[in-house]
Amino acid sequence: MFEILLETPARNFIKKLHSKNSQRIIEAIEKLAEDPVPHNAKRIYGTSEKLFRIRVGDFRVLYRIDHGEVIIIVVNIDSRKRVYRGI
Repeated sequence: MFEILLETPARNFIKKLHSKNSQRIIEAIEKLAEDPVPHNAKRIYGTSEKLFRIRVGDFRVLYRIDHGEVIIIVVNIDSRKRVYRGI
């Protein structure tokens, strides 16, 4: 089972969301601990690091996997319109 770490932008986004949406996102992230690349995950190409994304409603969760440390690092969470800026 993988450990989940949230980087600051992801943590801040969850804090400011309505509780219903934040709960859905948290549940999706917790499922990543058991299956880090679920069938609905997509690889993000054109970035310096190997990123994946999952879709949770209108939101996207960007994350990377460290197999050596058995950690999933959630890099960013935002709407589809804004999540890919700056990656």
